[in-house]
Amino acid sequence: MEETDDRRHAGTVFNIQKYSIHDGPGIRTLVFLKGCALSCRWCSNPESQRPQPELAYNKGRCLGLDKCVRCPAVCVRNALSRSPDGTLDIDRARCQGCHMPCVDACPAEALIAYGKTMTVEDVLAKVEQDGAFYARSGGGMTLSGGEPLYQADFALALLREAKRRHLKTAMETSGLARREALAEAAPLLNDVLFDIKHVDSRVHEAQTGMPNDLILANFRMLAEEFADTRIRVRTPIIPGFNDDEATISAIAAFLEPYPRVEYELLPYHRLGTQKYVFLDRSSPMGETALDKTKLPRLESAARDVLKERFRT
Repeated sequence: MEETDDRRHAGTVFNIQKYSIHDGPGIRTLVFLKGCALSCRWCSNPESQRPQPELAYNKGRCLGLDKCVRCPAVCVRNALSRSPDGTLDIDRARCQGCHMPCVDACPAEALIAYGKTMTVEDVLAKVEQDGAFYARSGGGMTLSGGEPLYQADFALALLREAKRRHLKTAMETSGLARREALAEAAPLLNDVLFDIKHVDSRVHEAQTGMPNDLILANFRMLAEEFADTRIRVRTPIIPGFNDDEATISAIAAFLEPYPRVEYELLPYHRLGTQKYVFLDRSSPMGETALDKTKLPRLESAARDVLKERFRT
């Protein structure tokens, strides 16, 4: 593909987050792409799951339709109406496929567009604003999601153009992607942050909606065929799913034959709960919380297998 074609390639982005220090080496700018084939019950970015832009509603900020009717007045699909309590009701079946003029019309910023179309040039113009921080810290751009390779053509165009601009790149991936897309991305990446949530495929499918055979096969391919790409495997510790020593030891044993791969545990958190409310969805995990007293035992189980390759 020609360089100019990559710059013009467009995809759906739902957030660009600057000054991250936990998603790859140094100071990073995270580019979140929409779309994911998994439906993890604990997902903290529910706005990332569906590939199309979505309208979110922060009821607490709304002025009420007794005082303001700007959003229904501009809705081209007649999807917005007054609810019995005087706030906004969104007909989700109708609210699809427009450019969300209601978001711009809302004076209280109670309406939020999760996802917008951006070109590679649009994205990298924002990423390059922090070039001085990358140079000093060894940071760069990290693609996240959702699953970045759900929009494989867009993600690959971003990575190719970033490489031309000498930006260091990383990607957070669930591993659930076409093998060919991951193989094409790997040489363009300095770092991969690869989620392995469980090694039992049936348990994995019950909690995420998909088996993990392709995920584990993709990990093996990445670890065996791309020696120049640094890999850190991460496991989100989820109550009732993988918060036991046997499961963590099994994941560590799966990783043990790959000496250059690091491993890290990520404690479950509930930071995304409010987004479910904004999208008129119920959080599958409810009020579930992680028993953090388990973490030292889980860390010890991983360290017993992987020694210095386990990171805290």
